[in-house]
Order: sequence, then structure tokens, then C-alpha cells
Amino acid sequence: MSGGIDKTVQSAGAAVADIGDGASIAVGGFGLAGNPIELINALLAQGTGNLSIVSNNCGVDDWGLGVLLHAHRIRKMTSSYVGENREFERQFLSGQLELELTPQGTLAEKLRAGGSGIAAFFTQTGVGTQVAEGGLPRRYDGSGGVAVASPAKEVRVFEVDGVPRRFVLEEAITTDFALVHAARGDRHGNLIFNKAARNFNPIAAMAGRVCIAQVEELVAPGALDPDQVHLPGIYVHRVIEVGRDIEKRVERRTISDAAANPGGE
Repeated sequence: MSGGIDKTVQSAGAAVADIGDGASIAVGGFGLAGNPIELINALLAQGTGNLSIVSNNCGVDDWGLGVLLHAHRIRKMTSSYVGENREFERQFLSGQLELELTPQGTLAEKLRAGGSGIAAFFTQTGVGTQVAEGGLPRRYDGSGGVAVASPAKEVRVFEVDGVPRRFVLEEAITTDFALVHAARGDRHGNLIFNKAARNFNPIAAMAGRVCIAQVEELVAPGALDPDQVHLPGIYVHRVIEVGRDIEKRVERRTISDAAANPGGE
């Protein structure tokens, strides 16, 4: 499925068939924007479990990665945002789920670095906090105590504009697989993302040793303007077309008073 120039796969089930128990997976999406829901549902259907997932967040209770979480298929989440999901909170506080809470920009750079062959980098984000000093709960014992805490990280001083500043060392992230959603893609795996879906999908794709992409519209090679491509096909190994009418959700739909009552009454 991943050897030729034509990287298309006929079904989501076939695309994820070799993702086994215990795999690590980088998953694209920002909130619910750009969630590769067809691939997630295929993974759910085949029963794969004990997964280590790297994603900005874990969906909501009944959508996105939340469906895998609800089925107790996820062992560990590496995320920057854990809201909008009651089951996430319940599993974490009860000791069923491990969480590596990571600042959002740091998480993005860890994925990008992993896909770029960079082993680690220094950043000021987290200096002077438990992110650098260690002690953040990663797993609770189910009785309110901390079973596993984050370790301390290396901190070094670098001079920036003549001023000594402290930086913390962050290691890059690579995963066994990546699951991403794109608006358009060609048979060579070149992808274009739409708006907020571009936030984490490209870097998640880069970090996976095998990247599987679902696209709303599949086109022939050469149909995409090279200047519009957000992720080159070298990072993508399998492509499945899911259609433009695929269901999309938002966490919370809000409207202004003016929109709700255009007549002003």
C-alpha cells in the first residue's frame, strides 16, 4: 500500500489495517477542525488498543479521538489542551489514562522537529515551571495521589541580545503512524489543508513514520498548484478519498444576538 507513486487506498479499514496494539500515532486536528474521523472510526472498528496518541487535544466525548478514548483504546495522550471532554477528565483522574501535558507551541515544534530529523531543541517556554522542573502528574493512582510524575528537564543559559536567558531542552516527537485530514490531495500524496485544519495536520504528518491521509477531494497528479501545496507527498504514504460531504462538527456553536434575532425584536 505504501510502496508506489500511486498511494491511494480503497478503504479506511485497509489504510489502518497494520496499526497494531501499542502503536504510537500522531493525529491531526485542532479542536474538531481537521479531525481524520474516517480513519479514527476505522481504527475503532478493527479493535486496536493500548495506543499512545500525540494530538493537540482528544476530541469530545462522542467525536474525534473521543470515540477511541470512550472505548478505552488509548493508554497515553500527549496533548496541550484537555477540555471539552468529560471522559478524558474521568479517566485521567481515576488513573486509567496517562497524560503528558505539553505547551501548545512546544508540542507543535516537537512534532515539526521530529519530522525534520532534529533530535531536540531549546525553548524558553516552561522555564521556571513544572514543565521544566518536573512534578507534573502524568498518571494518578486512582486515590488522589500521583503515580507517575514528569521528570526534570535540562535547562541551559544562552545569551540573547546580550542578555543571559534560561532555556529548557525539549526532545522531538516521532511516532509509528500519523493520521491526518486534508481538503485536497493527489495520488502522489501532496496535500492542501483548509484553514484551522492546517494548524496541526501537516506537522503530525511529518512526525509519523507512516502517514495515512484522508482527503475530501482526490485529484490527478499535476492538478494541484505547487505553490498551494501545504505538505509534499514525500511525507505521505497512503491516501484515501472520503468525499466533500463528510460530516464535520464544532465543539460549541455560538451565534451573536444580532444573528439570532435579525429583525431586532
